[in-house]
Amino acid sequence: MLLSVVNTKLRDCYPSLDAMCDDMGEDRQDIIIRLRSAGFEYDAESNRFV
Repeated sequence: MLLSVVNTKLRDCYPSLDAMCDDMGEDRQDIIIRLRSAGFEYDAESNRFV
């Protein structure tokens, strides 16, 4: 579920993970660690977790 929410926000509202985290007050590393543990990595070029 986290993957879906984050990727939707990145696609529809934010130009980067940094911009999303700054705006929402979230910890970038926390999101990266949580999604990495589920097998996903952030791809800055496509601005999504794959």
